[in-house]
Amino acid sequence: GNHMNVLHTSDWHLGRSLYGRKRHEEFGAFLDWLVETVSRRQVDLLLVAGDVFDNGTPGASAQELYYRFLYRVAATSCRHAIVIAGNHDSPAFLNAPRELLRTLNVHVIGAVGADPDDEVILCTATDGSPEAVVCAVPYLRERDIRVSQEGELPEEKDLKLLDAVRDHYAAVVALAQRKREAAGGRIPLIVMGHLFTAGGVTIEDDGVRELYIGSLARVPTDIFPQVIDYLALGHLHVPQTVDGSDTRRYSGSPLPMGFGEAHQRKSVCLIRFNGCESEVELVAVPVFRKLERVKGGWNEIETAIAALASSSDPMWLEVVYEGDELIGDLRERLEKAVSGTGLELLRIKNRPLAERLRMQESDGETLDDLGPVEIFERRLSVSGISEPQRRELRAAYKEILLDLERHDAQDESER
Repeated sequence: GNHMNVLHTSDWHLGRSLYGRKRHEEFGAFLDWLVETVSRRQVDLLLVAGDVFDNGTPGASAQELYYRFLYRVAATSCRHAIVIAGNHDSPAFLNAPRELLRTLNVHVIGAVGADPDDEVILCTATDGSPEAVVCAVPYLRERDIRVSQEGELPEEKDLKLLDAVRDHYAAVVALAQRKREAAGGRIPLIVMGHLFTAGGVTIEDDGVRELYIGSLARVPTDIFPQVIDYLALGHLHVPQTVDGSDTRRYSGSPLPMGFGEAHQRKSVCLIRFNGCESEVELVAVPVFRKLERVKGGWNEIETAIAALASSSDPMWLEVVYEGDELIGDLRERLEKAVSGTGLELLRIKNRPLAERLRMQESDGETLDDLGPVEIFERRLSVSGISEPQRRELRAAYKEILLDLERHDAQDESER
């Protein structure tokens, strides 16, 4: 059969910063490494499964990294790159240079269009023979895949949304199967998506925002038809398989997105196809800048910092002080402990002091401790509103949050 190497990555979040620090160098170093990996491993097809950028209006430096990368990949043995939009991306922004990028054999799918055929891409080898068919399904936004009816209950809405997602995948896969048969059959059928499947694993502080398609949190894994040879998903930042299947995966994010991910092994997926049979190798992404989280009482923290400082690697540090004694000058002490080392303090949590301040507040917590969803929940719980109504309010509120998140920029650029 035909041999083909596919590389699957996602969730770059170019332009993202960590507690106010730009991560331009890290992103640049990752993309340099990725070009080199594509070249060294003789990758034929590159799949980027969404959340290329961290928001809908990436800055100039993030855009430059992206375009320079695509230009450099086009100069390797890689014949095709396929990029889908994630929930952080602006479809209009990703789609804008589409025609130009096609000349580099880069296919960009920003949003679901009227024709599902636009999402099915037949990849051909240098001699023009078909070598794979790819369903490039972007992040599905509710307004793109269904029309809501007046007076729908949230549960009905959820079920209909699920049906719409399932129908969409069924339609593109059916189309892909037809294209595959027309092309003579024995080539891999690959599907891309950006969503949260049921059973998916996340870590606290890993930068994954709760994702609602409408108010839909998790999509059952049986929505993906069985005929798929490889499923390349984006959205979850922890590398993982779907339902334990070796050929259905989240590649995970290449950089740790928060201190909760400090010790997680990051990787990209390399899939070697022989006909439709495949084997998957996880290629470890080097650590371009270490993140460390140090917890405990003052002595533990001091010891840990001294140990970390002995390695000369530059490192970003989060310190969580959990000792019994109150330390009012914690920041000063820590600054002193890290001065002259490669360690940089990005975040300090002074638990006991925070506890104490909290005791003085009548309601216990500060707003900072609660996310927008929790604050809304508190508000609901003291409101005396009935549960069915609460469900509707909750769904509406989450939709508003998601819209805010998708930025006004999108509307601007689509106008």
